[in-house]
Amino acid sequence: MNDQPAVKTSFWLIILAIFFGNFMAILSTTTINVAFPVFLKDFDASIGTVQWMITGYLLATGVVAPVVGYFGDKWSYKYLYIAALSGFTLFSGLCTVAWSIHSLIAFRIIQGVFGGLIIPTTMTMIYQFIAKEKQAFAMSLWSLSSMLAPAFGPTLGGWLTGYFGWQSLFFINLPIGLTAIAVALKCLPYQRQSTGSSSFDLPGFVTVIMSSALLILSWSKGNAWGWTSWKTLSLLLVGAAALAYFIRRELSLREPLLNLKVFQQHRFTFSLVINCIITIALYSGTFLIPVFLQDIQQSTPLMTALVLLPGSIVMAVMSPVVGRLYPRVGPFWLILAGVVLLSVSTWELAHITLAVTHTRVALLMAVRNAGIALAFMPVTNAGMSAVPRAITGHASSVTNWVRQATGALSIAVFSSLLASRSVAHQKELADGAASAAGSLLKAQGMTMGVQDIFLLATVIGLLAIPLTFLLRGKSFTTRPEMG
Repeated sequence: MNDQPAVKTSFWLIILAIFFGNFMAILSTTTINVAFPVFLKDFDASIGTVQWMITGYLLATGVVAPVVGYFGDKWSYKYLYIAALSGFTLFSGLCTVAWSIHSLIAFRIIQGVFGGLIIPTTMTMIYQFIAKEKQAFAMSLWSLSSMLAPAFGPTLGGWLTGYFGWQSLFFINLPIGLTAIAVALKCLPYQRQSTGSSSFDLPGFVTVIMSSALLILSWSKGNAWGWTSWKTLSLLLVGAAALAYFIRRELSLREPLLNLKVFQQHRFTFSLVINCIITIALYSGTFLIPVFLQDIQQSTPLMTALVLLPGSIVMAVMSPVVGRLYPRVGPFWLILAGVVLLSVSTWELAHITLAVTHTRVALLMAVRNAGIALAFMPVTNAGMSAVPRAITGHASSVTNWVRQATGALSIAVFSSLLASRSVAHQKELADGAASAAGSLLKAQGMTMGVQDIFLLATVIGLLAIPLTFLLRGKSFTTRPEMG
């Protein structure tokens, strides 16, 4: 395939078309976080079961991402996008009428399959349809939809849950989805990269689903089953073997399901690693802060939403500003500043106590979101701009596959660590002060568990700093041609 020129279509029409869908798909990742206790109560379900509302969705979005490059090239990204929007909207409606926690989880996971098609497709369309000189600004607007969704998700989720019940978290997708379908049909250009002669790599698709699912399941259940139990170890081994087979197979095929040769572009590889580190730091906050405010400090979902609102506003304001700064200063300084802010704020969150004020939590989350806004778009665009346009669909698939898997793994690991560390700290506190009230002992133990996880997230975040310096090389400044 040759590196085709960008399609001459209105910049703002394309942005409008992709903004709605991308926002909706990512919004559904985070709106239910603050409603976690509501699902526990309404369905009388365990934490381990309800966790699959989040983990299952992220898992589904991650495992389906590898097919985006193949089907986008075969059918066109316009029609793949419209099909994904239609499926997502349909299963959002089914979620509103779920009759049990298990039916809700099933609909939610299928919703995630279509969401997993939407996210990399919208990213790819920027590099397929928009001229190179405008791609950085377009990515800042794409990032705005990507970051506004998780930023405003808890706020919107808390407000909707408090006034209209958990069903409204899914019902809101119906008008957004229908609008996105209409705009995409009218505004997006039609373009195909493939003649359709390549065959679908079914063994590769099966093994990538199997490996992702088994690895995520082993991590999420490791604490309950025991990290050295036969269940955990067998799932890890089979998942790792399936992943190794998938990688070896895709590298050997002339027309693979997922073109892993994108990793030959070092700038793309470095950027993806930094992207994963930022993702881990992002999910540590979106998962832990609602738990801390509601389960430990006994705040309402609406109050939790209000605490997170300033950070959402900071992110909304900074995202387009970063898009304008990118062509002037390049990715390095923006990413470095963002990672530093993210690490400092996460370090401060590792020292919060049971008596911390909502104002301080809101301030720290605002600083975190400023760091994410500074780093997220530059690191994504730095990697994607290093890939030839002909395989940007595959690069986008890889990026979103790895990022979503990282997000799912992060939540699974953080959930397990929070449970284990909280119990360990409660035991320590009980040994030292046997007269303490049971509820206070539990709250203090959970707070210390939250501190431990934020400390771990800080260490992981700091690893991005030396990697950022690898993006300074001048050899990475132009888009390469396919050989």
